[in-house]
Amino acid sequence: MTCPYLEYRDEAEGRSFDTERAYCTAVDSFVQPMRADICNDRYDLHHAEDCEFYIEAAAEGDDA
Repeated sequence: MTCPYLEYRDEAEGRSFDTERAYCTAVDSFVQPMRADICNDRYDLHHAEDCEFYIEAAAEGDDA
């Protein structure tokens, strides 16, 4: 299962890219490929346990 905050975009802010890049909607920012590995639960990592962006966004969602 991948992180629900992960998207892949090939454009942003009026610019387009040759390849899609990992974008985290929890922080409204593109993220490094190594961070996307966490988002995609690769290498025995899990986004709900290993990503501070996800943990913070999930906690904020619980408050609402």
